[in-house]
Amino acid sequence: MLKGLFAIVMFFGSGYFAAASSVKDTIIVHKDARMDVLTSKQILANKKASLQTSTGQYKGYRVQVVSTSNRDQAFKVKGELLSRFPEQKSYALFQLPNFKVRIGNFLKKADAEKFKLQLQKFYSTGVFVVEDAIDYTPTKEEEEQLLQQ
Repeated sequence: MLKGLFAIVMFFGSGYFAAASSVKDTIIVHKDARMDVLTSKQILANKKASLQTSTGQYKGYRVQVVSTSNRDQAFKVKGELLSRFPEQKSYALFQLPNFKVRIGNFLKKADAEKFKLQLQKFYSTGVFVVEDAIDYTPTKEEEEQLLQQ
């Protein structure tokens, strides 16, 4: 009985001393300061990549004006958009079975919504904002602002 009690005390006691001795162990890590620079550069690269598609275009918004199966009607609307809004690029694309006409290159959805309101004066139905890969080249200041968001 006494031997069994002694064995139990030794078993639990040895675990306590092993745990206590590991608490006193310390690890010192000497980090190279250049790692912080590399980490910050990688963070910026990841943020920029998250704003772009695999083709290098930016993720943004366009306003879709018409979706029709009639090719002539689609290109007629595209021509009207070019004459009414020469400062904006317009796009005609074919997605089976329809031709879609979109206009603008907007980074922010709010800007696309404002432009949509202007378009609704001329096109009362079927005008809505869509996510799209846009043609955009930001200035240095704009790129820094985008990366800080």
